[in-house]
Amino acid sequence: MRSLWLLLILCLSLSLAPLVQTEKGLEFPRYDGNDRVININDKNYKKAMKKYSILCLLYHKPIPDGKELQKQHQMTEMVLELAAQVMEEKEIGFGMVDSHEDVKVAKKLGLVEEGSVYVFKGDRMIEFDGLLSADTLVEFLLDLLEEPVEVIGNTLELRAFDRMEEDIRLIGYFKNDDSEYYHSFKEAAEQFQPYIRFFATFEKSVAKELTLKMNEVDFYEPFMEEPVTVPDRPNSEEEIVAFVTEHRRPTLRKLRAEDMFETWEDDLEGIHVVAFAEEEDPDGYEFLELLKEVARDNTHHPGLSIIWIDPDDFPLLIPYWEKTFHVDLFKPQIGVVNVTDADSIWLEIDEQDLPTAQELEDWIEDVLSEENASTDFVFQESDKNTVDKLKSI
Repeated sequence: MRSLWLLLILCLSLSLAPLVQTEKGLEFPRYDGNDRVININDKNYKKAMKKYSILCLLYHKPIPDGKELQKQHQMTEMVLELAAQVMEEKEIGFGMVDSHEDVKVAKKLGLVEEGSVYVFKGDRMIEFDGLLSADTLVEFLLDLLEEPVEVIGNTLELRAFDRMEEDIRLIGYFKNDDSEYYHSFKEAAEQFQPYIRFFATFEKSVAKELTLKMNEVDFYEPFMEEPVTVPDRPNSEEEIVAFVTEHRRPTLRKLRAEDMFETWEDDLEGIHVVAFAEEEDPDGYEFLELLKEVARDNTHHPGLSIIWIDPDDFPLLIPYWEKTFHVDLFKPQIGVVNVTDADSIWLEIDEQDLPTAQELEDWIEDVLSEENASTDFVFQESDKNTVDKLKSI
């Protein structure tokens, strides 16, 4: 499914300037024709690693013979060229590694998955698992340039922190930036940057608002009203990393361009509970609030993870999703999707009467426990093998 998504959204990858001349200040970058992307091999990779503070590498299959596949490869290369042009002054380098011609360097660098982008910063290798478009990649790299921990020093900054309900985030209270426990926290933050956000405060008043004790760290799951405290304070880097790793799969998470493939590949035994809802649509907003209620009631359930997709965020994928899942995305939907072949089961929702949170919870439980009543489901495939496959979940 990942390859299909890439084909459908690759045309998002290039920023095209308008044909009509615009006023100064809103001139979108256009590729200037200069080659900046390096063909990385065993002879030049060390030089490239030393030259750039961040090196971004696409690990790709050999250039294909077919014209259509060659065009797709060229479009991907143009994404990197435009990103390299925009980020040139930031000392970020871009390169490509051929999986057949450059086997040695790929092995040395730890490149494994063809079609993936790997980012090297210091001693870290970070796999970019988002939409391969110039703007998404540039945003990802800009986030990597920032400090791994953002300091909150006043009430206004705390309000902004409280509004980040879609993000996994941690916040700790420390004596000052020289604290050994703050340094451990910062080292842990670097392991998850930029996917998970880390915050710290040195202000007693801010800590009081958050009910944080000295050297205490709270973990906020997306859409949850209350955090979970990392146990056994003060914590070492290893303890924080272990805690985040164990708890990083949320009960409810939003599909985002910057990590969409990582999210989709993080399935539970080959399935996802998927909900479509437009946040700015009244019915969509109401449905999202119901999903939050279900998630909050089941936050300790290890077998439940709901992916919320706002169709407005992925307009080019709407026709594909509607055709694949046989659903109308102009209204809220919730279903169970088999990630192997995209077979799916969807709850029939009355447009005039949305289900309650309890009804949603019961439906999900029925599907996941195989105790479903067939009248509640729309089977998108009539083939018995498909039904059996989904019922075996």
